[in-house]
Amino acid sequence: MRNEETQENQDAAEVVVEHKPTFVGLGIHPDPKYKSEVVAKLINIIMLDGRKYAASKVMYRALDIIADKITDKTPLEVLETALENIKPLVEVRSKRVGGATYQIPMEVRPRRQNVLAYRWLKEAFRKKKGRGSAEKLANEIIDGYNKVGTAMTTRENTHKMAEANKAFAYYA
Repeated sequence: MRNEETQENQDAAEVVVEHKPTFVGLGIHPDPKYKSEVVAKLINIIMLDGRKYAASKVMYRALDIIADKITDKTPLEVLETALENIKPLVEVRSKRVGGATYQIPMEVRPRRQNVLAYRWLKEAFRKKKGRGSAEKLANEIIDGYNKVGTAMTTRENTHKMAEANKAFAYYA
């Protein structure tokens, strides 16, 4: 009996395979209505004080308003196009060189592009006065789709600053 147990333990020890630990991340579950991770992420971003139901109502109303105003594309396509338009390609980062601080233009990584696009969209619709949140959000998404609006202005300003400081790019 003892011999059989040790034989099984030796066989089990030989089968062990080395593996590298990988980080997969928790991810985000798609929203139930549109089955989209983009919509779910935007709901989470516009949510205040943990009120997810209220945030999802605002988001779905905004998408309904977009569907009424733009009939040739689905609201999800409009939202994704608006976010693509708002994403910055370059930004400036401060770097201290020899006692002076320079604004150095750098390419933006894809994940940071998404973060900045969501942030600028959220800030743009929150700054607008009057009307309901859903209407303000819908208008800002439509403005992003049409390449106008506050979020696009923020992107343009970021690109202009990078262009103006192009001479300092060699410090990167």
